[in-house]
Amino acid sequence: MGVMGINATVRRFERHRSLPLRTAIMMLTACLAWPAFAAPGPVAVLDRSVWPEKLDTPVLFDVASRAEILGFAHELAQVDPMSDDALAERLGLRQVNRESIDAWRQQLWQRLWENFDAAQQSCEQDASFCLAIEDVTSLKAQAAAFAVEDDSFYIKWREPGRGFNRAYLDEQLRLAALFPQVSSEIATFSDQERTGTELGDRVFMLSFEGGPTLAGGTTDWVADYLRKQKMSATFFVLGNGVQLRRDNDPQDETDALYKDQCVGTQGWQYRSHAQWRDWQDSVRRSASEVQAQLPDSYVAQFRPPYGQRRADSGEFFKEQGLAVVLWNIDGQDTAQLSAEQVTDRVLTLMLLWRKGIISLHDGQQKNRQVLPALLQRTAQSGIAWEDCHDFLR
Repeated sequence: MGVMGINATVRRFERHRSLPLRTAIMMLTACLAWPAFAAPGPVAVLDRSVWPEKLDTPVLFDVASRAEILGFAHELAQVDPMSDDALAERLGLRQVNRESIDAWRQQLWQRLWENFDAAQQSCEQDASFCLAIEDVTSLKAQAAAFAVEDDSFYIKWREPGRGFNRAYLDEQLRLAALFPQVSSEIATFSDQERTGTELGDRVFMLSFEGGPTLAGGTTDWVADYLRKQKMSATFFVLGNGVQLRRDNDPQDETDALYKDQCVGTQGWQYRSHAQWRDWQDSVRRSASEVQAQLPDSYVAQFRPPYGQRRADSGEFFKEQGLAVVLWNIDGQDTAQLSAEQVTDRVLTLMLLWRKGIISLHDGQQKNRQVLPALLQRTAQSGIAWEDCHDFLR
């Protein structure tokens, strides 16, 4: 299997609970034996009840978005001057890839500025968290000095928000520090790869991975719920999962399961495609299986398990006519989080990134609560949900 990396494996260890115990132990042992890595910190969560306003108008969405961007940028400004040794100590690593961190940080500041600029267009309607920010330089200066005063209407959010932003920044820093030795969604290798930043402001797309479940499982519920809401998502399925579902119930109408939805692939099994000798066969075999079984729903999109793929894989995916679809909003629904915590995390990251692909798992029972809550709490916020059939067209 090769080295997965603590950050990319333990961090998502429970994403695919059907992994054989022996395989899981091998993955964990490989990580613990690798001297550059150490266990990541806790998953960033925020109880959004500390925020005093509902996101029930586009303007209030922008207010919360400006606050989140400034809060996160403030934490980023604190680590910008840190040395390699200080960063490694903070992240629990023996060493960091400074070149990777610097490249990611430069792109991040630009993205934060673009997001804040979009969020400040409604400042005439509500001036909360509106500052004199006109470019990346002024954002850095204002973010470094950003503070929520003791008498602020938003005081209850100050400390919990700071804790979330620090923990989430560490999640992202750790990925950048290990990239490309351990590949992940933090950066791309080629123009075949998409992260969700291609979408317009306030536009989000749902994606699910690791499925399908056996007939009658949570995949059925998720797909049916989305149809009832007249929404769509891209389901990244495993070739052996599709085969197992069909073998378990030969009468199962898989085409009907994914009606009005999009189906991409994750390879034949949930296994890192970065070190797997037969990774190309896994991609071809799963794409062929899914296209044959689900011709009406199939889309030429691949999501690498754990976000891990080879640095030189771009040409192969181009030859196969496949886009590599990553994500920028990780719901962490396979971690030890409640449905409410997953919902709160996704909402907070939607405010920060203002666009993108949300990554969830259709095999997770908690998403029966997450999806309705997410849609209800954003119904009047002015966001839009991308139709999966329009993505990358």
